[in-house]
Amino acid sequence: MLVMFKNVLGIFSGICLLQVSAALPPWAGHGWVVAAMAFGALVFCWRVRGQMRGRRRTARAAFAVCVFGLAAAILMGYAYAAWRADLRLSDALDVALEGRDVQLTGRIASLPDDSGDGLRFVFESESEPESEPARDCCDANGDAQDDYRAGTPGRILLSWYRGHWGGTQAARAAVPALQPGELWRLTVRLKRPHGSAVPGGFDYEAWLLERGLRATGYVRSGELLAADGGGFMNGVHRLRARIRQQFEAALPDAPYRGILVALAVGDQGAIPSGQWEILRRTGVQHLVAISGLHISLVALAVGGLCVMLWRRVPRLVLCCPARLAGALAGLSAAGVYALLAGLGIPVQRAFVMLAAAALAMAARREMSARNVLMLALLAVLLVDPWATLAAGFWLSFGAVATILLTMGGRTVPMRGWRAAVKLQLAITLATIPALVALFQGFSLASPPANAFAIPLVSFAIAPLVLAAAIYPANWLLELAHTLTAWMMDALQYLSSFPFALREHPLPPPWLLAIMLAVAIVTILPRGTPGRIAALAVLGGFLFWRPEPPRQGDFRAVVLDVGQGLAVHVQTANHNLLYDTGPLYGRESNAGERVVVPYLRARGVTTLDAIAISHDDDDHAGGLESVRARVGAGEIIAGGEGAGLAGEGASGMVRGIPCVDGLQWRWDDVDFAVLAPEALSGERRGNNLSCVLRVRGAGGVSLLLTGDIESGSEYSLVSRHGGDLASTAVVAAHHGSRSSSSAAFVAAVRPEVAIFSAGYRNRYGHPHPRVLERWEDAGARNMRTDNAGTVLLDAKDGKLLASGWRETAARYWHGR
Repeated sequence: MLVMFKNVLGIFSGICLLQVSAALPPWAGHGWVVAAMAFGALVFCWRVRGQMRGRRRTARAAFAVCVFGLAAAILMGYAYAAWRADLRLSDALDVALEGRDVQLTGRIASLPDDSGDGLRFVFESESEPESEPARDCCDANGDAQDDYRAGTPGRILLSWYRGHWGGTQAARAAVPALQPGELWRLTVRLKRPHGSAVPGGFDYEAWLLERGLRATGYVRSGELLAADGGGFMNGVHRLRARIRQQFEAALPDAPYRGILVALAVGDQGAIPSGQWEILRRTGVQHLVAISGLHISLVALAVGGLCVMLWRRVPRLVLCCPARLAGALAGLSAAGVYALLAGLGIPVQRAFVMLAAAALAMAARREMSARNVLMLALLAVLLVDPWATLAAGFWLSFGAVATILLTMGGRTVPMRGWRAAVKLQLAITLATIPALVALFQGFSLASPPANAFAIPLVSFAIAPLVLAAAIYPANWLLELAHTLTAWMMDALQYLSSFPFALREHPLPPPWLLAIMLAVAIVTILPRGTPGRIAALAVLGGFLFWRPEPPRQGDFRAVVLDVGQGLAVHVQTANHNLLYDTGPLYGRESNAGERVVVPYLRARGVTTLDAIAISHDDDDHAGGLESVRARVGAGEIIAGGEGAGLAGEGASGMVRGIPCVDGLQWRWDDVDFAVLAPEALSGERRGNNLSCVLRVRGAGGVSLLLTGDIESGSEYSLVSRHGGDLASTAVVAAHHGSRSSSSAAFVAAVRPEVAIFSAGYRNRYGHPHPRVLERWEDAGARNMRTDNAGTVLLDAKDGKLLASGWRETAARYWHGR
């Protein structure tokens, strides 16, 4: 069935091509017509190929038919994905409703996730919104604008905050215990999908698109209309919620309860970040994400039990073969577990493969494992063309393909522990390129960790968890938790070794393709020419590093961290981080979510220095995460820098106060602190911000100003005058009108002015008058909320500035 293999890969290639496109084709709305025409061309190729069988045919004609069929398959996949994307993007929030109070009626359509700051859940709207004037939606005279009535997306991701993080006073008083399926009337404030655009970072907008969530927002008030809104999937979510509540009641203070809940219902929200780090460093995080392994074990257990009982009843055997009955019973059990797990990509793949095998058995037809995999791939892509954006898609299908490639084509099947070891090593080698591309690292401790964790989870912990979900018994959960604790203790020991996790910078696409080809060669059967050489080449690739700036040049990256600031400055051999981004909530910050993943993608394992402009949360909120995960040799801070000294990932960190006159040189690049003028007893205050100038050998300079206000700006102008002139400047205080005074702007006279501000932030940063002031001075304004991460490359005496949303544009950005 080589034809099926080629055509499915062609459709897969077309869908992948669309998902990396900067814009949809003009005919995307009619993509189904193009896809149908391409399918017709495929059918034509099949018929021509069938007529050519048994006849004398030229190699040229056969090749032409093959190429034409492959092109038709690629076009079919591309057009189908474009049509689906156009449909999904058309379900958009009206721009006029952003930031306004909107009243919606609908159902809770997911398991509410308690993030510590409040509850986050999917809301399915069932009515046209009623828009109310909001305080920040007024005309120039301060009068409320007219009400709007327009449709909102069908599925919305909402947060119901507690404490000071949002909502009205009434909503902040108490967050109700939301349950799936409940019918609510909510007053919400919405915005279109928007996330940080950072090289090597998580694409939040793609994540929302793949899940059909076309707006985000928060609840200001709500009224419960009905406890049960009906619907099959709502009933499934209510069952998942009951199982989660049962586990929480049975194990109220158990540290690994989140892992057990994840194995039962696929909800990973209760697993702490520290446990995730242990799982990541040992390469066993796939065990707590319900995948094909768990689904297959459930199907095998139920199917085997059914076969054993079926054969004991002769009448049943006469009506239906025991193997078929077992296959259908196993498939049904797998379907129930898949629903409880939330139908993720690995679960979809496993269920489709089981369904294909069961249908083939029912039709008394043999189907090769490769064709079953291709059928599963085609089904997943047709249901969800955005599956290729998920890491689980590549790891799940890649692991199964590796197993088939390793075990296939053998006259004597592999058995026993040697087969298990060989498979684990093959999967480890084959998935290195995918792990490097997706997570910028892979675990060297993965083979020994998986050797004991997979059997323990598969044959002990997971069965106990599922048994406890069916038959509520506390002793089952307590035993499962004890086994999980033993496993985590062993994994923590393995993760403590320095070699446990090999972090690797993000390679360019062409290098990833070569790495993948080489990795495939390494797992081919013994005797394949070049296997040893391929292994050596793969090892050589792991020492690749991005090219740093040349001597005397520098590269500066203003990260898109939202309403805050973080700037990475790199010279030929040194790295400095200026500010670490804001706090996002009680348990999350920009250091963990944005800065550390970016540094990992750039291959930065240790920072030579961290400069903290001042200790406001929007500038120093990610400091502890950066120090713990990356570390730094020194911390230079506005106010009292020595107060931020401590122990980090690289040992003890020396604190240095940031005062005017502090200077140093790295690789012929000069760094000079221009403010504050002297230390003050006051630790906090925008005017105490550390102002840093970076100047390359070619004369290109960058001015980093923190949150200084006009008073400090006037002091800078009086003390430094013409020395303030810079090629680029990060505008002070995110573009607030309390900064960027006319005298300061005239003294700096930059080519580029960068504003680090959050999308639709409540402060209105950057202020329109400030933008106009910098533009009148001849600067090109660049905003992180529009351009994403801003890349500044000082090279050969020139400055190249670009935005990541333009450099790595995708059709869903800003939509």
